[in-house]
Amino acid sequence: MINQAVQFDTVYESSDFGIESKELSLTTEDGYRISAFQVDVNSPKGIVIFISGIHNPSVTAFFGHAKLLSENGYASILYDMRAHGKSEGEVISLGHLETLDTQAVVDYIRSQKKYSDLPIIVYGLSMGGAVAINSTGQIPEISGLISISAYSSWEDVFIENMALSGAPKWLTIIQKPFVKLYTVYKYGLNTADIYPKKQIENLGDRPALIMHSTEDSQIDISNFERIIAQAPSHVETWTRDGDYHFFTTDFLHPENDKEYAQRVLMFLDSHFSD
Repeated sequence: MINQAVQFDTVYESSDFGIESKELSLTTEDGYRISAFQVDVNSPKGIVIFISGIHNPSVTAFFGHAKLLSENGYASILYDMRAHGKSEGEVISLGHLETLDTQAVVDYIRSQKKYSDLPIIVYGLSMGGAVAINSTGQIPEISGLISISAYSSWEDVFIENMALSGAPKWLTIIQKPFVKLYTVYKYGLNTADIYPKKQIENLGDRPALIMHSTEDSQIDISNFERIIAQAPSHVETWTRDGDYHFFTTDFLHPENDKEYAQRVLMFLDSHFSD
């Protein structure tokens, strides 16, 4: 599950979606080279950082989102987390260390005169949603958050998937602390508190939109509920009936899901259009 570098079966080009992008290679504080793609617009309202899931899809699947946002005044950077795609690394860190990847993107944005004063919004899917929440909690330069189908902590989703696989409840209960101990051992003691239901407490008054489907078969809706229970009261939420782990009905072309597109754009414009 985690001791691997993920290579994607399908990788998209920005030209597939009728937009242009600039390929970037950024270096994290702990020395990893991170692959990213920048989509520019004239006179941007803000810049959105897109982050994808644990094993799929490639972050290039977000080019459709980048096109939608560019047509509405938002620039974007799409990055593959460490151990994904062209990014360096051999171990998936489950959101505990990928905040350093996001920090490298934020540092790059702040180094660019065109974007140095713009609001930065992180936008993540699945594990990328967890990384987006953790990054917001750890990086004060981030102005806002959009999260889709995030897990509340790795141990939470791990034992829930054990139960779905038929493990008896008593076994899942006694496994949970061992899963936590393993992640602390694997990623370092200083990462022990870097998980979404904890890091959402650090949101402060920054805007956030958190989405989840009610019958998500990959990350149970209870993860959403645990995150929201710890979130500040101003956080905006949206749940959809059914099993939509990617939430939108047309992930590659989000403009075709008009309800989704309008909700995302309304959130962004209501907080960042000035």
